[in-house]
Amino acid sequence: MNAAAPRPDPFPVELLEGPVAAEVTVPGSKSATNRALVVAALAAGSSRLRGALLSDDTEAMIDSLRRSGWEIEVGDDGTTLDVLGRTPPPAHPGDDDGDGHAIALDARLSGTTSRFLAPLCALDGRRYRIDGAPGLRARPMGPGLDALEALGVTVTRLGERDDRLPVEIRGPLRGGTVALAADVSSQFVSGLLMVGPLVPGGLRIELTTAPVSEPYLDLTIAVMAEFGGTVHRVDGRTYEVPAGRYVGRDVFIEPDASAASYFFAAAAICGGSVRVAGLGRNTVQGDLAFVDVLERMGCAVTVGADFTEVRGTGELDGIEVDLGPLSDTAPTLAAVAAFAKGPVRATGIGFIRAKETDRIAAVVTELRRLGVDAVEEDDGFLVRPGGAGPHGGVVHTYDDHRMAMAFALVGLRVPGVAIADPGCVGKTFPAYWEALDALRTESGRASGGALG
Repeated sequence: MNAAAPRPDPFPVELLEGPVAAEVTVPGSKSATNRALVVAALAAGSSRLRGALLSDDTEAMIDSLRRSGWEIEVGDDGTTLDVLGRTPPPAHPGDDDGDGHAIALDARLSGTTSRFLAPLCALDGRRYRIDGAPGLRARPMGPGLDALEALGVTVTRLGERDDRLPVEIRGPLRGGTVALAADVSSQFVSGLLMVGPLVPGGLRIELTTAPVSEPYLDLTIAVMAEFGGTVHRVDGRTYEVPAGRYVGRDVFIEPDASAASYFFAAAAICGGSVRVAGLGRNTVQGDLAFVDVLERMGCAVTVGADFTEVRGTGELDGIEVDLGPLSDTAPTLAAVAAFAKGPVRATGIGFIRAKETDRIAAVVTELRRLGVDAVEEDDGFLVRPGGAGPHGGVVHTYDDHRMAMAFALVGLRVPGVAIADPGCVGKTFPAYWEALDALRTESGRASGGALG
């Protein structure tokens, strides 16, 4: 990955002096890239992933797969990944890194990487140690680990709490039926779904709770299908994955809908229009539904076959919305809510307290820091804009990329906003600040340099 130019800390956000007018290119989907890497690794033959994202999260997956024996090459364009697939080696007790140690895998800060690697490592009999940065060690792993143990995997829990990293995993994973709680994260379910075709006899996954972020399960199933995998939905909480095989493919990773949300929000906040190409009505990414939220607030939205455009109308209505299916957009909505003419309540997202940070507490704290009235609620937050509106200040990001990217949008309209730890965006969008600069520059050219 090419390192982005260093940014001062705190990084002052430059005002956008008028409406936005831009077509924005956003990087490939992080969620699709990490899923495609896992499935391509398990496929027979080679695969090429075009338009893939290179960021800290996906590099964590690439490095871990390489340490596990897979061959992955990054193209000169930085968006093409060539994966030489293979099924995991047969079980050989004691077969580890060759020196009697577990194969050490570092998931860094990536929840998808850690939660996908655990079942992947359980496919063979080698011993793996999965760990990550302190922020990842604080995130729960219990439901996924419990499910693996129920399927015959030996899990040695080494964390300060038994549902936290680090852990050691040794398979093999046997087929059959497993019960799994999915109210903490859908990533545990996705990890098991993706390895299902390689498990003798296949898997039947019975969810004991309604899954959070269910659209991500749809994304997982869609990626599996591209490589020949099959999932049968028995009902809303039961999935059957028959034993089978994946076949290497040449696939395109579409733009990241979560990343696109920041630019759609910029149009809502500043007025004008933003179009994102390559992301249209046929997407399987649930976060594109954020434009429906903006439409309910008063924006004009057009979703075409291969593009989406949002136009700010100058008015943002208050709204109450269940963000459970698109929880990654919660900080983005918080930034937009600061400019609404009525209260904005986000519900259904209590589980995001266990993300990179407690995102409910974080968005409320930072809105208040900027002079916006906001309160925490059990399953979300309430923003009550009004008065003098937001003012400048240094936004704390809590080592959370989405806090940095979302709250930078406030600075497009409000002077004096700066972002602490701007480099944390490298987790999923290393070129975010450059993209924000390009948004400003393109908008200025569209208006002949005289916005407003």
